Amino acid sequence: MDSWSMAAEIAGAFLLAGFVKGLIGLGLPTVAIGLLVLAMSPAQAAAIIVVPSLVTNVWQAAAGGALLPLVRRLWPLLAGICVGTVAGVLLLPGAMSNEAILWLGIALVAYAMLGLFRVQFSVPKHGEVWLGALVGLATGVITVATGVFSLPAVPFIQALHLDRDRLVQALGLSFTVSTIMLAAALSHAGGIGWSLAVPALIALACSIVGMLLGQVVRGKVAPETFRLAFLLGLLALGLHLAVRGLL
Repeated sequence: MDSWSMAAEIAGAFLLAGFVKGLIGLGLPTVAIGLLVLAMSPAQAAAIIVVPSLVTNVWQAAAGGALLPLVRRLWPLLAGICVGTVAGVLLLPGAMSNEAILWLGIALVAYAMLGLFRVQFSVPKHGEVWLGALVGLATGVITVATGVFSLPAVPFIQALHLDRDRLVQALGLSFTVSTIMLAAALSHAGGIGWSLAVPALIALACSIVGMLLGQVVRGKVAPETFRLAFLLGLLALGLHLAVRGLL
């Protein structure tokens, strides 16, 4: 840690990121990295988010009591994420490029706008295995390229038409696998070390506090309000990524 101001910036970034994640089930790495890159490199920011992202995603995946049924349903997606991340490490030496982040942001904005205008997508039951594997493969590659694991996993999971709590739990499961694989990729590249222990602990504590606050708010909103918040959250994340890619 270089200064108290850096510690305060990390704390504020992860309080906000944790709140967003607690409310809509995603957004912690996107919000946190987007704020942290104002003071450090994207690689350093990505390394700091590993611990809070892993802990909050495991928590999100385990809460709700439907973990095993979701694993059985989503295993092709999860396996594809693992294979795609390995492929991304081997094929994309220049990870987290501005161009990749820009296009990811544009894609998120487009998907959120389709949802706000009520253009519905559905995944047929007989297509979940092969489509889930392809989506997972693409998600793994995009994770290595951008440090964000939202696309195309989030639209795929939403297209399964799970209820609100199962949707959030399924996102947590997908993000847990993505975080573990991203951590392995960063470790392989030498991007994770003990010098990040204190920032990671600050980030973890603030993420948990923010996530608890977000969960309290989520429990008090109606399903349609949650749907609107979810799509607006995706829209905001997409715009944030697009602007970040441009700048």
